[in-house]
Amino acid sequence: MFSLVSFFGFTILVAFIAYYASRNTNENSSEGYFLGGRSLTAGVIAGSLLLTNLSTEQIVGLNGSAFENGLSVMAWETLAAIAIVVTALYLLPRYLKSGLTTIPEFLANRFDVTTKTITSILFLTGYVVVLLPVILYSGSVVLSGMFDVPSLLKVTKEQSILICVWGIGLIGSIYAVFGGLKAVAISDSINAVGLLVGGILIPIFGLFYIGNGNIIDGISTLMINNSDKFSSLGTDNSPVPFHTIFTGMMLVQLFYWGTNQQIIQRALGAKNLKEGQKGLLLASFLKILGPLIVVLPGIIAYHIFNGNISNIDDAYPMLVNKVLPKPLLGFFAAVIFGAILSSFNSVLNSSVTLFGIDVYKQHINPNADEKTIVTYGKLFGVVLAIFAMIIAPLIANADSLFDYLQEINGIYSIPILSIIVIGFTTKKVPAIAAKIGIILGSIMYIISQFILKPLVFGEENYLHFLDIMAILFILNICIMLLVGKLYPRKDDYIQEYTRKVDISPWKYSKRIGLLICAIVVFIYIYFA
Repeated sequence: MFSLVSFFGFTILVAFIAYYASRNTNENSSEGYFLGGRSLTAGVIAGSLLLTNLSTEQIVGLNGSAFENGLSVMAWETLAAIAIVVTALYLLPRYLKSGLTTIPEFLANRFDVTTKTITSILFLTGYVVVLLPVILYSGSVVLSGMFDVPSLLKVTKEQSILICVWGIGLIGSIYAVFGGLKAVAISDSINAVGLLVGGILIPIFGLFYIGNGNIIDGISTLMINNSDKFSSLGTDNSPVPFHTIFTGMMLVQLFYWGTNQQIIQRALGAKNLKEGQKGLLLASFLKILGPLIVVLPGIIAYHIFNGNISNIDDAYPMLVNKVLPKPLLGFFAAVIFGAILSSFNSVLNSSVTLFGIDVYKQHINPNADEKTIVTYGKLFGVVLAIFAMIIAPLIANADSLFDYLQEINGIYSIPILSIIVIGFTTKKVPAIAAKIGIILGSIMYIISQFILKPLVFGEENYLHFLDIMAILFILNICIMLLVGKLYPRKDDYIQEYTRKVDISPWKYSKRIGLLICAIVVFIYIYFA
């Protein structure tokens, strides 16, 4: 009973604070609803970025992967720090210079409206078919396991997952659709503190458990008895072979942190470039600590349960139930619930933004005022949420939740990243090249991963999906450059400064960025 009271108490408190802090924001304007009135500060940006990223598809999926494969999967966390540094120093100044609300807006300015529309539709398709259902399903697995919902409600495990999916989806929809970005970002920031505290407590209690009350003995026992799990390099059979760090891994990270609407929208809402860079670099540093929350618990679970778990995605919920003191269960469940809501409502808010700005205003009702755009965006968000809640239970049989998510994302991540890179680094490549790049890139990846790999070459005889991403990225770039050579633009592209925010850089940004990159390299060398 105490667990349930603390769970609901903390959840309601966060909702109240988010409402109170965002009550004066004009939610009827595009900038007010979609970008929090361009008023977000460094702490809010960093907290929102952290919690948008660090949800249960990370906590459950990556810890499950670490349970099976060890420390090598930390690449998904530690290398993110470098990608965020690149975003802070190179991409964000250009985004804020153009006063962007969405990433596809840049593509409309650089190429044409059709390129923007295709990109927005790809984003939206990926969100509703892949990302939102994965967030809902993984969150439901955790909450169902932590509260033992099947026993509590006298239902089957499948029914409990369904109940949790719709509960999370409905509450998350209220946050995202009716609260706007500022409410989402503020609730994220509060939950981020709780997630850092609660997330680090799990491995601490786990090490106390292994060491019979002595954390030093716990660390020693864990590392001695599972030395093969503590290699940053991994093996050729691991989900992240070391060589893929230099092929598709960095491309995936750059797409996610530098061009993915659900992530970069927080930085686009910065009050100025200095605050945006500070927020991104703070988030970058916190990502270095990520493996303590999303990798180490998986290795601890492997030791405690002797590697015997039927479904690796159950490793984290089982560990929490095993080592977390019962009085803290409600608080931690509330924090996890906040993390689930954060990722869900962040993706949903970004989807509403993409639809309202890039689809409804552009193609359905060009004369719509800002209030109408926001209204129809909200209606679209409700429909999208319902679709995601229907699809979520259908992914229960995915072998590894996190690997499944990353591989499927390649359908749209690499094509979108390639046209954005071309857009920023060239002046003569025309719109037709971008359209060819994004459509052909998606088709080639689908053929590679879902026809050639399973039906022609076989799973064991095919390149890793991260290598495929790198190959297709280079091929896509070459095709677009060739088209640009044959059919160049008449006039060079010149980026305009809209002066919506001050774009003076933070004077310490380069030094802090280099320090963060050096720390990442040191970690890899130390655990090699």
